[in-house]
Amino acid sequence: MLPEPGAAPEPPPAQSPAVPDGPVGAGGDARKPFLLLAIRPEDEAADDEYASLLRLGSLAEADLRRVRMERGPVLAEVGDLAAYRGVILGGGPFQRSDPPEWKSPVQQRVEAELDLILDDVIGRQRPFLGLCYGIGVLGTHQGGVVDRTHGEPVGRLSVTVTAAGQADPLFAGLPEHFEAFGGHKEALSVPPPHAVVLATSAACPGQAFRIGPRAYATQFHPELDSAGLQTRIDAYTEHGYFAPEEAEALKAQARERECAWPVEVLRRFVAMATTAAP
Repeated sequence: MLPEPGAAPEPPPAQSPAVPDGPVGAGGDARKPFLLLAIRPEDEAADDEYASLLRLGSLAEADLRRVRMERGPVLAEVGDLAAYRGVILGGGPFQRSDPPEWKSPVQQRVEAELDLILDDVIGRQRPFLGLCYGIGVLGTHQGGVVDRTHGEPVGRLSVTVTAAGQADPLFAGLPEHFEAFGGHKEALSVPPPHAVVLATSAACPGQAFRIGPRAYATQFHPELDSAGLQTRIDAYTEHGYFAPEEAEALKAQARERECAWPVEVLRRFVAMATTAAP
């Protein structure tokens, strides 16, 4: 079990924790599930994120245990990370780079818990995939700088795979340039000293990076398709990502075409973590 912030570590539980969003092992599936750490307080966006990960990651509900961190302390509920194939951190409206006085008590608690979880993930080289907000969480945890220098507007962006990315199991063989859905206020401006930068874009030099062999974070959204982007546009119209009067035009642009390649990153992460699981 992960320790509470400021508390001494406790021994792991004898059994895997209960699953609130569909029991592990339903239908006779004995494989370990993935753990989704969700932070979105907006139910529609949170549920759509979960559904998108299931659909685009080719996962059954029993394969993905969701814990909604914004609802209350989660470390005891999460339990021993060895009970999971890997950890996925979803996106949301929190900004890791905001000064402490701007952050709500909920955000401060979530970030303290995430730091403890990442201590375990990095220390034990567990599979981890941070989506958008995750790049700030993993980046700052590992000594990088996250700020508002390299924000990008909501919509499609052109991602460029680096030479290191071309040799990485999640990015190798993808087109050197591919479209992805994104939109963010903050981004990685200085990567952690030991990070491997896997992808960039014209406006954002840190579109994806890796720490060690299995901890990844992406600024773009490998779990997002056109329908999902439209759901998030509706959910975050008043959150300062775009002018509210632009919402319908942004949804129309999302409907023009899908972004085909980012989902491959998600699927490869699932395959990699499944292979790595004991």
